[in-house]
Amino acid sequence: MPKLSCQAQTKDGRPCSAAATESGLCFFHGSPNKASELGRMGGRRNRYGATALAEPLPPLNTAMAVRQTVTRLIQEVHSGKLHPRVASALAPLLALQLRAIETSDLEQRLERCERFSNFPRAQTFDLANRISDAEKPSDAVKPEATQSSEAHSVEEQP
Repeated sequence: MPKLSCQAQTKDGRPCSAAATESGLCFFHGSPNKASELGRMGGRRNRYGATALAEPLPPLNTAMAVRQTVTRLIQEVHSGKLHPRVASALAPLLALQLRAIETSDLEQRLERCERFSNFPRAQTFDLANRISDAEKPSDAVKPEATQSSEAHSVEEQP
């Protein structure tokens, strides 16, 4: 039995090349609503879970909390619960939060060190300036140009 083609035309006006059913039309031309229904079913199956239903983020007050959140986001993207675009949008914010926490921790450590050493920050900067001033060459050492010019002036006198 020869293969019969669908008698309908495609959207661009060409004849449909799909195999015809008993009605003389292909499956999709015979029941046009079925195509959109099947498309919706495939779309539902491929879509990511709603982000509104996801658990809220925990407080990100420590570096460990940020690291755990990043791990959780990776797992949710991998399992399909979270869309990769959402995770991509959160990544720079989490990196910024981590840098802020690290900077804050360093400032707190420096304050504790200064408190225990009784050496205020203003004195620290003053001491640094004194050290850099002490390392500068002093006026006691004369540049070579002035020494050589003195040597020539002594030689000129008989």
